[in-house]
Amino acid sequence: MRVRVRNNNVEGALRILKRKMKEENIITRLKELERYEKPTAKRNKSKSAAKLREQRRQEKHDKPKKSY
Repeated sequence: MRVRVRNNNVEGALRILKRKMKEENIITRLKELERYEKPTAKRNKSKSAAKLREQRRQEKHDKPKKSY
């Protein structure tokens, strides 16, 4: 990944780099690889994330319509 520094604006280039890394989930993948996670912990984590996604989807879908 490359970010061009224009007019010696390193701070701006750093912000762009961080934004690109966030969009590609590089930081989260690196954090996951920092330490070993047991397979059962991975399964439990993904199951709880799936439950939360489903709960949010249900809440969004089942909202009563406003009757003004």
